[in-house]
Order: sequence, then structure tokens, then C-alpha cells
Amino acid sequence: MRLWFVHQNFPGQYRHIAKCFADNPEHDVVTIGENSHLLLNGAQQFTYKKPEGASATTHHYIRGLESAVRRGQELARLALELKNKGLTPDIVCSHPGWGDTLYIKDIFPDVKLLSYFEFFYCSTGADVDFDLEFSKISLDDMCRVRTKNTINLLTLEMADWGVSPTQWQASQFPEYYQSRMSIIHDGIDTDVVRPEPQAKVTVGRNNRVFTHDDEVITYVARNLEPYRGFHVFMRALPEILRRRPNAHVFIVGGDEVSYGRPPPNKKTYRTWLLDELEGKLDLQRVHFFGRVPYQHYLNILQISAAHVYLTYPFVLSWSLMEAMSAACPIVASRTPPVEEVIADGVNGVLFDFFSPDDLCESVCRLLDEKDLAAALGAEARRVIQKRYDLTRVCLPRQVRLVEDVALGRTPAALR
Repeated sequence: MRLWFVHQNFPGQYRHIAKCFADNPEHDVVTIGENSHLLLNGAQQFTYKKPEGASATTHHYIRGLESAVRRGQELARLALELKNKGLTPDIVCSHPGWGDTLYIKDIFPDVKLLSYFEFFYCSTGADVDFDLEFSKISLDDMCRVRTKNTINLLTLEMADWGVSPTQWQASQFPEYYQSRMSIIHDGIDTDVVRPEPQAKVTVGRNNRVFTHDDEVITYVARNLEPYRGFHVFMRALPEILRRRPNAHVFIVGGDEVSYGRPPPNKKTYRTWLLDELEGKLDLQRVHFFGRVPYQHYLNILQISAAHVYLTYPFVLSWSLMEAMSAACPIVASRTPPVEEVIADGVNGVLFDFFSPDDLCESVCRLLDEKDLAAALGAEARRVIQKRYDLTRVCLPRQVRLVEDVALGRTPAALR
């Protein structure tokens, strides 16, 4: 087969599936993105020119749409160049969120398009109106959010098939299209992300070494922001640290904003919350790591005595699944994406997203009841191995899906 994998920030969700096909000499693989962070042996790799941003005079509802159109044009120009050189795909796999493949069927009318549908935006009932501290919804917001789905809807109509990583994320899309979507997670490499009794993490100027014998509470997010409950977590820390005098808190994540509104007063959410909690935290026991290399991140998970995860009703984080694969005792918010993978008292502990007190009680319970914590962590790993293992479960399903769509077969809607 001739396969193209397109992602604005390649590889994105295609790291493993693109490599799987590129490793097979029977296939011709092309990867395309604005940026590429993976050198893939056996594949031809291309980048397109970064498009200009939306005009300052563009209506704010459609600035994202204008950027997507410009990106789609850049990829269309590249696709024409490749077509003139004899490169024609049988199937294009793409994440449509940035508009890259908006015009791909105008260049290749007969190509099969398999689109990765990550999230459908709704002004009510999901992320936008979930946390009123940061999102007081106006009619203007509702109209903007509705318009934000333009690229989603154009791609839903154009795609031959879709794939979504979780049941809940798929359920947010219009019911009319759900019957033409398979649900297959990106997959967790449980052979790499695993418990490691000898794991160590060195911290601070004094190079203190932390191991499983220490009481380490962990929190991970790409960026420290309300969408991942950072404010709730921080507000729970004073009481947690008071009750657990030997505990240390490891926080991994950057200071940018991936989702939602920026913090007030042009601060980061980290500095804003540190100001709010000034004098209430023992900062000698709260360690901000920023973004760390992958192995360092895994070591942090592997020594965790309690891993805290929160999220709005939104895209489920890989970090939660990896913490489960590392057999961390999980304390997580009782929100729909989480409830798909965590059953309270079975493979983790769930708490009310908006209650720092509930979070504190749950963390302290796991730190007190070590046998329970170990049992929950072991069951969390078993769930990931059974349902989300990369090489044994998810990748074979992804390969079969690509083959089905490329050959015009109707795939199974795996639900």
C-alpha cells in the first residue's frame, strides 16, 4: 500500500502506526507535517511551509478556521508537487484538527481518508461550561464554540472512516457520524511503562535521592492549568502536607496554556496559585520539575505512592494511562473521561473534581493503606495491559483498520 500520515506536529498520534508500516518494505510510506519530530527509517518525510496566521481584522469566531484554510492550502500545494513527481496515496491518515487535509480529496479524488477524530466542541455538557470559576459562558462564547466545529464537520462529511481513542470522546460527535467511527486507543507500551522497584529520582541542590521508600505524591500535565485541575490540586496541598509531614510532592508540567483561557494578570497558573497560597505551603516539599525527559518522567511515576489526575470532561491524557501502566495508585477526578478507565475502589479512587477536601482525604487514605494502594495499582496496570496495550491490542487493531479502509472494506465499529 501507499500510505500518507499527516499531522501538523508529526508524529502526534501516528508515532507507532507509521513506524509499523514503514518497517514493512511492501509499503510505501510518506509522512507530512508543519513540523516533524521523528526520523522514520523506510519513509519519505516532507514538511510544508508554516502558514501565515489569521488576519487581525478577521472575525474572532473564524480565526481558527482561517488558519486551518491557510494550512490546508499549504498542504495542497505540497500534495500537488508530490503528485507531479508520481507520489499518489492509496490512503491518507490524518488528524484534521489543524486543517492540513482539508483539500486532499480535491488533489486525489479517489484516495481513502481515515481521520482521527479527537474532540467535538460543545458549549454545554462538556468542558466549556464545566468549571464556572474560569468559564462563565456568554452567548458570544456559545456562538464561537459552535463555529469552532467547522473543520470537524467538513472532515466528517469528507472522510471515508473515522477513529477516536475513547468511547466518551467518540460520543461527543454527532450521532449521525458515530456509526462510521471505530474506537481504538493510541496504545500504551506496557513493556516500557512498567513498575520498577529500583527506580530513583534525584531532586534539588542537595541531590536528595527519592525511592519507593519515600512518600511521594505525583501530578503530571503537559501544562499546569485548570483543564487538568491544577488549581484544585494546589488548593488541596496545604492540608495534605499538614497531615503527611513526611510527604513530598512532585509536579511535572510546563507553564503555558494548552486549553482554555490564560490566567489573570498575565501570570502563569503556577505563579498565580502560589500567590494565592502564599504562606500555606511548605515549598521545601513541593518540587516543580517543569517538562522533563521521558525516562525521568517514567522514573517519577515509578516511585509514586499516590498519583493525582484531574480533568474537565475533555480529551483523556496519555499521562493517566501511563501512570496506570506503571502501577501507580491513582487518585482521579470523577469525570466522564476518567470513569471510562477507572472504577472507584477497583483500580483507583475517584473524588469530586471541585473538592480539594475530597482529594485530600483520598490521597491520605492511599498513603495510610499501603496494601490497598498496591492492589489498586496492580489492577490499574492489568486494565491497561488487557484493553490498551500497544503491541498486543491497539496496534493490531489500528493496522487492521487502515487496511480495511484502504481496501474499501467496512471496518468494525469497535465499541
